[in-house]
Amino acid sequence: MNPGILYGVITMFAWGIWIVLGDAASDSIDPEMAAFITYFVATIVAGIYVLVSDVSLAVTERGVVLSSLAGLGAVTGVVATYIGVSVGSTALVTTLGGMYFVITAVISVLVLGEPLSVNKIAGICLALAAIVVINQ
Repeated sequence: MNPGILYGVITMFAWGIWIVLGDAASDSIDPEMAAFITYFVATIVAGIYVLVSDVSLAVTERGVVLSSLAGLGAVTGVVATYIGVSVGSTALVTTLGGMYFVITAVISVLVLGEPLSVNKIAGICLALAAIVVINQ
């Protein structure tokens, strides 16, 4: 099996379980606290994984800056998701949040210079149609 597919499937299941548990947690405690606890546990688990695996501990300034900015994006998304599912429809919030790949496609074309293809345009249009259909 293609390793990209394997990790993509793992990601799909992990994020699917994460949002269900995050929604339930946000019903039990303030969503911001639920997000904090989620990231606290994630930090510990990721740190342990780094220490016990054979991953390089070397870092560069660019890597630290980019990883930090990615972390800001991730935590913004998690807190917004937890608050969103506590005040609105889980299906709506997660469907919209799951469309992050549309933003990625646009950034890849505008910033990274990737070609805009018919397939990308069709995919974005189908994703937007999915939002409408799922939330009817």
